[in-house]
Amino acid sequence: MTRTTLIIALALVACAGKPAYAGDAIAGGLKISAAWARATPKGAPVGGGYLTITNTGTAPDRLIGGSSDTATRFEIHDMSMANGVMKMRPVPNGIEIKPGQTVELKPGGYHVMFVGLKKPFEQGEHVKATLKFEKAGDIAVDFAVEGIGAQTGGTQMQHGH
Repeated sequence: MTRTTLIIALALVACAGKPAYAGDAIAGGLKISAAWARATPKGAPVGGGYLTITNTGTAPDRLIGGSSDTATRFEIHDMSMANGVMKMRPVPNGIEIKPGQTVELKPGGYHVMFVGLKKPFEQGEHVKATLKFEKAGDIAVDFAVEGIGAQTGGTQMQHGH
């Protein structure tokens, strides 16, 4: 095997071993990656979604909302502990992403809520949604559905995020 053939073969093996993120999307200076949601029990009225937003641009932007055909409403929420009690609340003004900043929406912190689910989220499926930003506008995102108790998305764990 020639050295060139070996290098090409190694490159192909390296690329084949890296699964694509379900929700990678780029608009302007924003990169949306590692989008995932938890599977929901039958009859659950809400579902949670998680993702990472990186602002590589020179101006701040703000995630202000979104939509999905799978739910009647799409909201941004925050979870926090106060005096030993977990509290969840809507974030009506959205989340600012400053230039050079990466914001991770994850269990126990900022996340998106799919409210009024039209059908349960099932592990292995994908949920399509549109994120709405003040400056970048609408960005289509594909959330990979993980197990009910998942704490991270499968692609996040494989990439060390």
